[in-house]
Amino acid sequence: MSLPLTQVVNRHSGAKLNDIKINNFLTPERVEVHWQMSSKKRLLESIASLLTKGNAGLDKKTIFQILTERERLGSTGIGKGVALPHGRVNSLDQVIGAFAVLDSPLDYDAVDKQPVNLVFALLVPAEANEEHLRILAHLAKLFNETDLRKKLKTTRSAAEAYRILTDWQF
Repeated sequence: MSLPLTQVVNRHSGAKLNDIKINNFLTPERVEVHWQMSSKKRLLESIASLLTKGNAGLDKKTIFQILTERERLGSTGIGKGVALPHGRVNSLDQVIGAFAVLDSPLDYDAVDKQPVNLVFALLVPAEANEEHLRILAHLAKLFNETDLRKKLKTTRSAAEAYRILTDWQF
């Protein structure tokens, strides 16, 4: 069963979210800025490809299918221009993240009906239920920060976006 991310945050707000380190699952090679996307489908295809960078055992088509199936359960557009597409992968033994800043906001069927231009994708091992929810709650809390979103939207390089995400303190 999939819960809206607001419920995930509420359920896990007492959990130790600050002990989650983004650099444990996000690498500089899986960060992109100035992405131009024409549709949600194209975005999910591209983010699936980005998630496979440095992970030879992952298949882009399979990851795209996992992300698409999750979207069918309900949009992962959490509002304020942010989407958190995510999914569970049977063959995965570690959490993998990817992040992109879009040049132009894209209709994503977000909960607030606003277009999205910040996308953080997440893959977790199929059995990592609690970890999955804790990381999603952490990301939702992180992207609730107005200053963080502003900095990411105006970043000039992937390296700068990576640094902002990994150095951010609540």
